[in-house]
Parts: sequence; structure tokens; C-alpha cells
Amino acid sequence: MAHIDYYFGTPSPWSYLAGDRLERIAEKHGAAVTYKPVDLLQLFDRTGGVRPANRHPSRLEYRAQELRRWSETLDMRLNLRPAFWPVNPAPSSYAIIAAQAAGGGDLPGLVQRFLRAVWADEENIAEDAVIRAKLSASGFDPALADKGLFIGAETFGRNLEQAVEAGVFGAPFYVVRETGERFWGQDRLDFLDRHLAGL
Repeated sequence: MAHIDYYFGTPSPWSYLAGDRLERIAEKHGAAVTYKPVDLLQLFDRTGGVRPANRHPSRLEYRAQELRRWSETLDMRLNLRPAFWPVNPAPSSYAIIAAQAAGGGDLPGLVQRFLRAVWADEENIAEDAVIRAKLSASGFDPALADKGLFIGAETFGRNLEQAVEAGVFGAPFYVVRETGERFWGQDRLDFLDRHLAGL
């Protein structure tokens, strides 16, 4: 069985636009997925990327055009200027990590709820009440928002180190453990699908 390490950031619009396609591909091929939220700004710093705030205006303008085009193509509502962005990714990431460790709920749904909260629902994913609501809606104990702080912080830092070691430099990023094949971007999911099919 193939295993996919999925590196993403909870404030990432491109991770949001991936929707549930990774999960559908994994189910189709019987692959397992490990969710690895990372601090994308630190990842950019470590791997030669440029933080959005420091990018040239022409790059930011093109990014906005691409986000609009993809949101229309995928029929996914997206606010190009969300009310709560940038946002601290740590609290929502800790909750995802704690939920993954606890099991029993809808982890992919939790990830997508946090992403949608930023880019479509105008919610602050760094707020405790929002985090608890997303945990509860996904079938997890909302108390994981507190209980998971230690494991969350520890794993969040380790995910960054593992991302750098695995050759990850952006999000969403998919790494197939068995082959080392890497796929960067929601627009590369078709290539991941083909790889898992042996094509």
C-alpha cells in the first residue's frame, strides 16, 4: 500500500483549492495519507522561497489572477482578500495534529474546514472558539484544542524539519514515501493519480 505524506499550511489558498481530491485519489488506489501541517513562512525561509509580503507586485498580481481562475474552474468560492489573513497557523495546526493522533473523527473534513474558514467563510482559525467548533463539526472532542497543545507544538516543529529533509518547499506538497516522488501544487494531483496507477 502506498503512503502519501501531505504537507500543507492551514492559511494556504492553494491547499484550500485542492479540496478533497487527494482523499479521492488515495481511496481509489488504496493509499494511506499522513497529514503534516507546516509553518509555510518558515518553510519559505529555509528553502529559498519568498514570503508573500516580500514578493514583487507583479508576482502578487499574477497570484491573484491564478487564484481567481482556479476558484472559478473548480467552482470553489474564494475571497481574494480574506478578513483573517495572514493568520497564525499554529493553533489550527496543533488541533489537526492532535485530532490525527486521537483518531475517530473526520480528519480530512477537519483540514478542509480550517482551509475553507480562511478563504470562504471569513473566520479566524487562530481563535479558540473557531478551533473548537471545527473539531466538533468533524467528530472530534473539542477539548483537543487544549489537550493537544504539547503534542501539537512538538509535531508542528518536527513536520517542518521533515519537510525540508523531504525536499518540500511549498504547499500543498505530496510525497509518496515508497518512491520518493514529489508533487507540488493542487494542479499536480493528476500526476499523483497517474503515479499511483503506475503510469
